[in-house]
Amino acid sequence: MKFTSLAMSFFGVSIACISVHAQQAPQPEYRYVLPLKIAMEAAQEALRVCEEKHYWSTVTVVDMDGVPQVVLRGDHAPVATGESSFRKAFTVVTLGPEFGFDRSSGFFNLVKTNQFAPQLATVHNVIALPGAVAFKAHGEIVGALGIGGAPGGDKDEICAAAGVAKVADQLPQ
Repeated sequence: MKFTSLAMSFFGVSIACISVHAQQAPQPEYRYVLPLKIAMEAAQEALRVCEEKHYWSTVTVVDMDGVPQVVLRGDHAPVATGESSFRKAFTVVTLGPEFGFDRSSGFFNLVKTNQFAPQLATVHNVIALPGAVAFKAHGEIVGALGIGGAPGGDKDEICAAAGVAKVADQLPQ
């Protein structure tokens, strides 16, 4: 009998704590998620621009968690282009919001001018090369498009910028 009433008291206190905790739990902040249709359209445009210039490239679009949403490996693109396109985009979503850049060339320049920044380039999947551009909604980075394969990251970044520009008017301002 003592065990049953003790168990019932514990159960009642547990329920009360859970309901108080549930009432106090903060609501998750709203975060815009780049729709797949927009990501695909941007990736296709970026790849088209690169192929037009005979740059055999791979395009990767990542979300804010750094997870690939779209990967398009163009005809003739060498295998390493996939990794570099991903790492460039990952760098933008991972470090861009904190350090105030929306292109991977921003991190590339930061590494050259800040004595501490080169250590950040050793973080897994971060790379200090131009070639990725952020998608922005409401002034915030919501994803990034990275390209690998052109003869120079500056050329990759031109293709990436073309892809992002193609869909910019579809993103919330």
